[in-house]
Amino acid sequence: MIAQDRLRDRRIPLAHGSGAIPAVGFGTLIADTAATRHATKTALEVGFRSFDCAERYRNEDAVGAAMREVFEAGRIKREDVFVATKLWNTNHRPERVKPAFEGSLRRLQLDYADCYLIHTPFAFQPGDDFHPTGASGKVIYDLAVTLIDTWRALEALVDGGRCRSIGLSDVSLEKLREIVAVARIKPAMIQVESHPYLPEWDLLDFCREQGIVLQAFAPLGHAMEPKVLEDPVITAIARRVGKTPAQVALAWAVQRGTAFLTTSVTPHRIQENFDIPALPEDALSEIRDRISTSVRFNGVVETGVPGFIPRAR
Repeated sequence: MIAQDRLRDRRIPLAHGSGAIPAVGFGTLIADTAATRHATKTALEVGFRSFDCAERYRNEDAVGAAMREVFEAGRIKREDVFVATKLWNTNHRPERVKPAFEGSLRRLQLDYADCYLIHTPFAFQPGDDFHPTGASGKVIYDLAVTLIDTWRALEALVDGGRCRSIGLSDVSLEKLREIVAVARIKPAMIQVESHPYLPEWDLLDFCREQGIVLQAFAPLGHAMEPKVLEDPVITAIARRVGKTPAQVALAWAVQRGTAFLTTSVTPHRIQENFDIPALPEDALSEIRDRISTSVRFNGVVETGVPGFIPRAR
């Protein structure tokens, strides 16, 4: 069995980028900016070295301030932390990509990003409104730009040197295949919803074939019904190994070869989500073979509208 400390410290090399991404990651989708700053600082001090951000979360300033405070204290070096952020749907036109990227770096107070992802494969009408809608209340999509157009602009960011790798978020296997087929620089990683109720095995197999890291968001099911952490298979394993159901689900994510993102504003939960155990092989087999529930909690892959992000602040 893998030693516990190795599991939480595991890094996955980027075949199509620079360096490696820590498998255990912290997501910054937190509504309150003060809570964002405190949680980010706590996560760094606990040991998290992978952070996921986004222009759309409207809190990059708070994340950047927390990181700057920790870096300047000298306890943690910038080069030891993997920071990813994302291009929002209203900035898919190639001429808008670089300004959006530079805006994120400025808010995060960083000289470079370890990875820049397209937040969703859907382009919205460009402008300052994150969710442009017509008279019917439906999102207005931008039909003047293709995902490949946007990808070419991200490749140019890598050429510029301040973006070390690029990827996609909320992407289907079909859309990922389209990009891989024509990319000059392949995606280093993709970020998708994945947990024991949505293992995405076909997508993961394709990523393995192509040398792409799959990073799972909502790895605990986002506390939605049916609750992943109340599944009898997960809870039985947790009792057997003396850990929480959350730690079991997160360990499963790492041991099957993915990275994950988990978010909390509670210090002991942040610590718990970092201190994951290694599971015995029979536990991994039980999760794969005995869990039959299948559910996607976020319909973003079908519309480009994330279900976990509040519409207004």
